[in-house]
Amino acid sequence: MSTSLTSEKPVPGGKTVKVEFDVGIAWVTLDRPEKRNAVNPTMNDEMLAILDALELDDRCGVLVLTGAGESFSAGMDLKEYFREVEHEPALKQAQVRRAAYAWMWRRLINYPKATIAMVNGWCFGGAFTPLVACDLAIAADEAQFGLSEINWGIIPAGNVTRAVAQVMNHRDSLYYIMTGDTFDGKKAAEMGLVNKSVPRSQLRTETEALARKLLQKNPTVLRHAKTAFKVVRDLDWDTAETFLTAMAISSGASDPERGRQKGLRQFLDEKSYRPGLGPYRRGE
Repeated sequence: MSTSLTSEKPVPGGKTVKVEFDVGIAWVTLDRPEKRNAVNPTMNDEMLAILDALELDDRCGVLVLTGAGESFSAGMDLKEYFREVEHEPALKQAQVRRAAYAWMWRRLINYPKATIAMVNGWCFGGAFTPLVACDLAIAADEAQFGLSEINWGIIPAGNVTRAVAQVMNHRDSLYYIMTGDTFDGKKAAEMGLVNKSVPRSQLRTETEALARKLLQKNPTVLRHAKTAFKVVRDLDWDTAETFLTAMAISSGASDPERGRQKGLRQFLDEKSYRPGLGPYRRGE
């Protein structure tokens, strides 16, 4: 596994974020373990630069976001985001926080490549936003989640509440927002916050297996499929049909593999492929 520091094509990062490549997978690790990987302004700048770089980097087919040590992320760094700027002008405070939103949901939720959140441990507050912004998520059974804002006198802001409402049901969302109680990876999977939960000893293996499954898919079609889903959730049926028709045309026209033709040929003519049992043979 090569790191960004030794690669022929270095990517940004190094102070608070680490990037490693492993045959199509970019492992992006929030790297402030002494602070439970709390997000600070330096991390915001690095993550924005990393996301931009990996979008154009052929070594990255799937991006996995995780945390160093025993934590995914404790959310926002309270000292750097609140205490150190509390006497600054309101516009300065807004500028500091806007940089976090820029990557944690604006950039990540619309990222063209497949993304997986690998929640290895502590995941609190602001960390819910990039967790939900990733396409898929796997957690360790032992991971601890919490919306503890209520316990220290604020609401889950910065689109944390919006992220929770996106994937968890009404009652569960309000319960954890109003009580500040913690829950583990198994409960997170039960509520739909993550796709699945596995013992921590199996977390990396399970995440890599999912990433490798995604790497088998046609990347152009995969990009269009996930984008289409995220858009049509908020559309009425007639508008959704129009949009999906346009996306299907765009997907086929921009696909250098001509996957639709390959799949149809292998299924109908050669009888060598069954769509329900795996992807078509992309190399042919």
